[in-house]
Amino acid sequence: MREVWITLSTPLIQHPKQVDIGSKLKSTPIPMASCTPLSHSLHFFPSNNQLYSFSNNGYSPPTRKFSYSTPLNVVMDTASFPLFQPPTQIHETPPQMELADPDFYKIGFVRSFRAYGVEFREGPDGFGVFASKDVEPLRRARMIMEIPLELMLTISKKLPWMFFPDIVPLGHPIFDIINSTNPETDWDLRLACLLLYAFDHEDNFWQLYGDFLPSADECTSLLLATEEDLRELQDQSLELLMREQQRRALEFWEKNWHSAAPLKIKRLARDRERFMWAVGIAQTRCINMQIRIGALLAQDANMLVPYGDMLNHSFQPNCFFHWRFKDRMLEVMINPGQRIKRGEEMTVNYMSGHQNNMLMQRYGFSSPVNPWDVISFSGDSRIHLDSFLSVFNISGLPTEYYHNSEIAVDGDTFVDGAVIAAARTLPTWSDKDVPPIPSEERKAAKELQQQCHEILSEYPTTSKQDEQILGSIPDARRTLEAAVRYRLHRKLFIEKVSDALEIYQDKILF
Repeated sequence: MREVWITLSTPLIQHPKQVDIGSKLKSTPIPMASCTPLSHSLHFFPSNNQLYSFSNNGYSPPTRKFSYSTPLNVVMDTASFPLFQPPTQIHETPPQMELADPDFYKIGFVRSFRAYGVEFREGPDGFGVFASKDVEPLRRARMIMEIPLELMLTISKKLPWMFFPDIVPLGHPIFDIINSTNPETDWDLRLACLLLYAFDHEDNFWQLYGDFLPSADECTSLLLATEEDLRELQDQSLELLMREQQRRALEFWEKNWHSAAPLKIKRLARDRERFMWAVGIAQTRCINMQIRIGALLAQDANMLVPYGDMLNHSFQPNCFFHWRFKDRMLEVMINPGQRIKRGEEMTVNYMSGHQNNMLMQRYGFSSPVNPWDVISFSGDSRIHLDSFLSVFNISGLPTEYYHNSEIAVDGDTFVDGAVIAAARTLPTWSDKDVPPIPSEERKAAKELQQQCHEILSEYPTTSKQDEQILGSIPDARRTLEAAVRYRLHRKLFIEKVSDALEIYQDKILF
């Protein structure tokens, strides 16, 4: 079946953007940290109902809709609409962000990479992409970057698998190692092998670009976390999952980088830390999307995209990825109808519809305003959905809730992604009948609020204590800092839901 390109003139609502890329998963407020390290995943792939998925060390937000003229390979994503409209604000370039080294541009420009109206800056948390001039809204998306396929590292997701560029010589053992993996479940291991080989391949672009990737000490991927770091998550399920992920990668390294392995393989990853770092980079900076090469060949691919992986994540991104098949270019496009001020960060959405534990697993970042987070409530208490939405001026369907700020009180900044998530996660009822008397509704809200307090009491530390811990360990390992932030964001989310229930009790509209 042939996909069609659908043009949307403007977003459902307009709002500022923010946010988590790949392992940086990095995140953004409702964040794309998203974000975050390229782990904030920038992640755009069909499984997320987006045209793409990409990982990147950073932070940030949910999917976006866009328009474009080429009538090919476009998947419409209903989650692309903004989820809510926060107070008007401009995300200006943080003062600690310094312009990237000129060599960062040079190594790409001599190989046909192009950027228009943006500048790359580097700070304590890695790279980010910022507007170098004001951008007025247009009805059509506009391009700010074009990245040729020749600069990327790509491996198809299904058999018969293919990789690009074709830099592996016939008979090289790395080919057999990659071929021994499962294309669909071991994509990160496969991409890590190709990345390590590219670093070792003479005159390869990635030998130069690798100097600008986060080091093992700078990467927030939990694959690099210690036992202590994982315990600090205060999430046993995520802790066990990451231990399994670490074991899987380590066993793969031990199997193929054993003492009898040829030197041409050994030198790619002489120690397990080097291989774990490569897998972490693959996870946090990978973009998953369908590419088309030639008239008929279309394939779902896992891709490491230089320069594009520097975009951080946001739940309200202002950019998206598009594949231009005629000359095999990946384009970074500004959303149609998007107004951007000079100095504002350019962001994408790594993963739409995923909770913080998934963002943390893939990218190493989280957000206290993730609109897709949930709380597991028990019991029979339920509140009236339509009434709750009306109190907070929330409109739309569950997959595209947004804050109707036009009817909100001036200065009302309470509604954010956490409240949007509450509208989805709270046990509710809505049969269009006359709701129960206010006293019964307040009782149900009070019971749900009490459950929030009980969940918080089960944690060994409070949000205030977590904030103090973060302030007292400025030079802590990045994985430890990410773990503490993750549990802090979880508690802040639950507290926000509790506060929303408190407000609802006072403002029930019936």
